[in-house]
Amino acid sequence: MKGPWGSARFGVELALTPAQMSRGLMHRTSLPKTAGMLFFYDKPGSPAFWMKNTLIPLDMVFITPQGVVRKIHHNAQPGDLTPVTAGPGIIAVLEINGGLARRYGISEGSVLRHPRLDQAQALWKCES
Repeated sequence: MKGPWGSARFGVELALTPAQMSRGLMHRTSLPKTAGMLFFYDKPGSPAFWMKNTLIPLDMVFITPQGVVRKIHHNAQPGDLTPVTAGPGIIAVLEINGGLARRYGISEGSVLRHPRLDQAQALWKCES
């Protein structure tokens, strides 16, 4: 990710199948600082996330097809069943340790680079 604040790199697990998306980061007692889970959808939509069976606080970063951060839900609390969404037009959601988005300065308008994004639309393209 990058923005006016600088850049950050995360080693992410991909959640692509319904089973992977349903499980997410549930039941984990820790997550390495520079790790996360990246949920990718086949088409833009309005995904909703909750913290059922999730044991660690998470920041949820909602991303558009261009790779732009639309919304960040900071420090989602373990076990909270309140749905979190960013509205329509979301193609991916990055979950990282709670508090990291603020610590790094990641904010709305920051940009994600990943090869699963449509490179014709991506604002920050992957290098060939």
